[in-house]
Amino acid sequence: MPGISRRGIAVPASPIRKLTPFADDAKSRGMKVYHLNIGQPDLPTPTKALDALKRIDRTTLEYSPSNGIKPLRDALTGYYARFGAEVTEREIIVTTGGSEALLLTFLTCLNPGDEIIMTEPGYANYISFAVAAGVTIKTVTSKIEDGFALPDAEAFEKAISGRTKAILICNPNNPTGYLYSKEELYRLRDIVKKHDLFLISDEVYREFRYTDEPYLSALCLPGIEDNVIVVDSVSKRYSECGIRIGMIVSRNTTFMETAMKFCQARLSPPLLGQIVAEASIEGTEDYSKECFEEYLGRRNFFIDGLNKIPGVYSPVPKGAFYTVASLPVDNAEDFCRWCLSEFSYKDEDTPDGYAGETIMMAPAAGFYSTPGLGGNQVRMAYVLKKEDLARALKVLEKALEAYNSQHI
Repeated sequence: MPGISRRGIAVPASPIRKLTPFADDAKSRGMKVYHLNIGQPDLPTPTKALDALKRIDRTTLEYSPSNGIKPLRDALTGYYARFGAEVTEREIIVTTGGSEALLLTFLTCLNPGDEIIMTEPGYANYISFAVAAGVTIKTVTSKIEDGFALPDAEAFEKAISGRTKAILICNPNNPTGYLYSKEELYRLRDIVKKHDLFLISDEVYREFRYTDEPYLSALCLPGIEDNVIVVDSVSKRYSECGIRIGMIVSRNTTFMETAMKFCQARLSPPLLGQIVAEASIEGTEDYSKECFEEYLGRRNFFIDGLNKIPGVYSPVPKGAFYTVASLPVDNAEDFCRWCLSEFSYKDEDTPDGYAGETIMMAPAAGFYSTPGLGGNQVRMAYVLKKEDLARALKVLEKALEAYNSQHI
C-alpha cells in the first residue's frame, strides 16, 4: 500500500471536531448534547439574503470571475469604509471561506521553511494550513491570568529569526475572545515595520466587539500599508457559514497579483454563495444590531455563570463569541471525552425525550503549540440561546463534581 504524505501525517486533528465520534455515540444513546465546541451561530441568516437565494433566476450556474463577482467586491468596499478602511474592489479577492483565504495567503507570501509568528492559544486550523504550506509556526504565549493580552514586544523580538516572514493575529481573537487595543496594534505595527514582515490579520469576528472603543482594523495602521493582509469572511457576521464566502484584502499589488494565480488555478469561488453574501451587506443594519445585542447578553450570562462554578475561571472576552476557561481538572481532554462517553445528567428540567444531558467542549491544549500548555483549559463557544446555556452550565457543574469524585 502506498504511504501517506509526511504533510498529511503532521496535520493535527482538530480540537474542535476530534471528539465528534463520542458526541455522535452519546446522541445514539438518547443524550441531549450541548455543543459548546464549535462556533456555529444559531441565529437566523438575514431574510434579505435568503430571499436573494430564492430569487435566483438563471438558466446556467456559471463560473464566476476568479477574484469574485464585481457587485460583491463593490459592496465590500462600502463595508470596509464603515470601519475607516478605504480599499478598492481591485484590492479584494473573494475566496471559498476564510479558510481558503488564509491558505492562499500562506501559499502566496511564504516559502516552505519560512516562519510565521502567532500568539498561542490560537485558532487550531492556522497550524493545519501552515503544515499544508510547509511553513513553520513559532508562537508567543498569551496567558489566561493576563486575560490573554498581547505579549510584549520583547517576546516577539525573541521569536524573530532570519526565516521569519510574517506575524499572524486574529482580532477579535478565536479562541480567547480577546480584542486587541490600539496600543497593542501599534506595537505590532512597529515590529512589522522594523523587520519588514507581513502582518496577516484575521478579522472574521469584527462585528462582535463588546466595548465602546472604535474598532481598529490592521488596514488602518499607518506606515505598513503594503505589509498588511486581512483575511475575512461573512460566515459569522451573517450566520452564513455554509455558503463558504470569505475574502483577502490587501493594498499590496504584487501580493494580490500573485494570489490571483492560485485563484485562477482553483477556478472560482461559489457563485450562489456570492449572490447571498452580496445581498447581506447593505440593508441589514437592524439585523446586525439585534445579533450583537443577543451575543452580548449571552456573553454576560455565560461568563458570569462559568465563574460561579467552583474552580472554574474565565476572563471576560471583549469580542467574538468564545472563551478559554480553566477547569479544576488535571486533563481537560480526558474530562471532555468522559463527559461524552460516560457522564449523563438528568433532572426535572431535562428536555422531554432525552435519556440525559451532557456537554461537548474543545480541549484547549489543541490551540497551543507549546507542549504542556492548556492542559486544564477548554474553549467554549456561547452560540446557544440562554436557556440552553443555562442547562449547559448546570451540566458542566454536575459533571465536574462527578468527575472529580471519581478521580481523587
